Amino acid sequence: MIRVLIADDEAMIRSALAALLRLEADIEVVAECEDGEQAVAEAIRIEPDVCLLDLEMPGLDGVEVAGRLSRRISARCVVVTRHARPGVLRRALASGVTGFLPKSRGADEVARVIRTAAAGTRYVDPEVAADALSDERPPLTDRELDVLRAGRGGETTGQIARALSLAPGTVRNHVSAILAKLAVRTRQQAVKHAEERGWI
Repeated sequence: MIRVLIADDEAMIRSALAALLRLEADIEVVAECEDGEQAVAEAIRIEPDVCLLDLEMPGLDGVEVAGRLSRRISARCVVVTRHARPGVLRRALASGVTGFLPKSRGADEVARVIRTAAAGTRYVDPEVAADALSDERPPLTDRELDVLRAGRGGETTGQIARALSLAPGTVRNHVSAILAKLAVRTRQQAVKHAEERGWI
């Protein structure tokens, strides 16, 4: 029996998916979570075989949840998303995600991907993979992307510096470089630009 945790902030989608997966003879839904923080806490507590995570959740998104869990437990993580942007796929794979697929797929395919992940095999939706191969790399360095990610909630320069163990002046230098490369005026515009392209 494959024990599955589902995390999705949309209650109707979460409960519908859980109901459909419970019809599978070899899958047991052991937890339903409404956000990333709850998913991390529950997954550490019950150690499911597979965590099925929505990408777009308040607080921690699905990729961030997968990254935290990869350091704590052996559960495989499958991320589902309404907008399968190539940059997000790269970030997901770097965080140890085992499966990545759009929400447009049916419950039978989701169940198949859960089985694939539980067996330790990586699955990436073919359309998402093709888009990722044709997508160009972001012009920002990994550290600049870290700065944007750490400040996406409107954090101050000091808060970003503490989160990344950098000096505030270094953060300001990174922000200046980001604004110049993206040709935008504010850090908020840079965050929006990067999120729209799936870089963060």
